[in-house]
Amino acid sequence: MATVLPATTREILLTDNPVGLPGPAHFTVVEKPLSAPGPGQVLVRNRYFLVFPGLRTLIGGQADGVPLPRIHVGDTLFGPAVGEVVAASAGSSFRPGDTVTHLLGWREHALLAEGDCAPLGDALPDPVAHLSSGSAAYGALTRLAEVRAGDTVFITGAAGGVGSLAGALARLLGATRVIGSTRSPDKAERLRAELGYDVVLVPGFQSLDAQLAAAAPEGIDVLLDTVGGEQLTAAVRAARRGARFALVGALAGQLSPHGDGGSAPAEIDTFRLVNQSVSLCGYSGMDHPEVNEEWTKRFGQWLRSGEITFPHVRVPGMDRAPSALRELFEGRHFGTVVVELPPR
Repeated sequence: MATVLPATTREILLTDNPVGLPGPAHFTVVEKPLSAPGPGQVLVRNRYFLVFPGLRTLIGGQADGVPLPRIHVGDTLFGPAVGEVVAASAGSSFRPGDTVTHLLGWREHALLAEGDCAPLGDALPDPVAHLSSGSAAYGALTRLAEVRAGDTVFITGAAGGVGSLAGALARLLGATRVIGSTRSPDKAERLRAELGYDVVLVPGFQSLDAQLAAAAPEGIDVLLDTVGGEQLTAAVRAARRGARFALVGALAGQLSPHGDGGSAPAEIDTFRLVNQSVSLCGYSGMDHPEVNEEWTKRFGQWLRSGEITFPHVRVPGMDRAPSALRELFEGRHFGTVVVELPPR
């Protein structure tokens, strides 16, 4: 029996250019006609999509060098999503009921080419775990920083989507001491109690230099940086000889109410980098295409064994999505933020 498709679907559009951080007033949920898939296409009903800080950069107009297109007024937002195939063209390798991942979130239905979505498989015990940012943390810690037994590791932005997985990852890879940072004392306590961080710094409580000196008197061996700014500055000053720094984010710029989310300047002591033989590299998944499959396999094993958890928040309903993005910018959530759409 042929699947009966709804006549319309809903999407979230950027309807006004923000000055500063985007908020609900800059977005509109609109209803659009729903088309059946043409040759080589599939139609997916989304169940979950990711709320991620990189949208600030794409909306702010500073997408140069980013492997994603800029979002203009009138465009539908997009991002990683998990959904169920509801219709496919004749001869497709996909069938209704298949669960897939793709990059057309922020809408109830996604019409896309077969090659732009991938089947989930059974590597992970929960489909929503495919929206984790753990691949970036895993790739940076294994390919660039190369965590070793006995290392002291510092992870900035530890309560975010990357950092909330990176602490346990560092420990599994051999780190002896894991230090994090977050701007919320409540989140700092959760990171210690729930995710096994040894010490969590709270910028603004006292100087970061003093906090790092107390947390790591002999310095740090590895930095996984999702923030930049003053936290990167302090980490350079705390680096031990031969330290390996991997940069995976720039939240200091993306979450600032000033600027456009496309720049995150930091003043660092280059003399110390040279004198201490510190390596500092930016991590891009595009440079390590093999990482995602490797991470997914190991992530699934660790989730099933209980050696790692996936901290995340599920925000119910399309109408809550614009507020969820603003709440992410304001630091009101812990871990990965996902919008969950009800089945229809």
